Amino acid sequence: MINIKNPDEIDKMRKAGRVVAEILNILENEIRPGISTGKLNAIAEAEAKKRKALTVFKNYPHPRGSRPFPGAICTSINEEVVHGIPGQRILKEGDIISIDFGVIVDGFAGDAAITVAVGEVEPQVHKLLEVTEEALMKGIEQARAGNPLGKVSNTIQLCAEGQGFSVVRDYVGHGIGRKMHEDPPIPNYGKPDKGPVLQKGMALAIEPMVNLGTYGVYTKGDEWTVVTRDGKYSAHFEHSIVIGDQGPEILTLR
Repeated sequence: MINIKNPDEIDKMRKAGRVVAEILNILENEIRPGISTGKLNAIAEAEAKKRKALTVFKNYPHPRGSRPFPGAICTSINEEVVHGIPGQRILKEGDIISIDFGVIVDGFAGDAAITVAVGEVEPQVHKLLEVTEEALMKGIEQARAGNPLGKVSNTIQLCAEGQGFSVVRDYVGHGIGRKMHEDPPIPNYGKPDKGPVLQKGMALAIEPMVNLGTYGVYTKGDEWTVVTRDGKYSAHFEHSIVIGDQGPEILTLR
């Protein structure tokens, strides 16, 4: 866990967050039927190189010692929840795609995710995207000094489940700072009075993953891509934040 109180360190985290936001904006504008996930990955790598940013996900070690992650971005389509591998797959009308992206700039990390509709999607899928992003923003609003971390988790859960969706249990948000993944883990469900008390200077990556059906997931044979057990769509939104005197500051706001 890192507490960032030095103004120079906070500025470096802001810079990393801006890079992530800028590149996600570029990628969102490129998403359309007919583009491949490999092309999106190549754009992300080129844009990061222009900004002298290290892409964190490429060659990220597998938690169980299998092959490292091969892409600079995660591209998770439709029923894929997280960790989708970019490659030759072509996006088509009616798909949704989650892009998760992280960099290190000047020794500090930034991490964010968006889910984008490819052309027109079904109304319930459109609502899934809206509610997942709403849950993220409501959770962030509770990331204030003095609140238990569970206040963030519970707020996300109530928002998503209150509108008929389910929250993934198996994957969570995380602290962030000099490394991409730091303590504390940040579940997207739970009781509001649980978890560590939040403090000024804590940097967090909050990332609800919300499913159209049940919350069960499994990992495909590529050892990375996580999908819903019932095959229904999943959405994922994420921001990196730092807790200040006035509450949370979103570092990856687009």
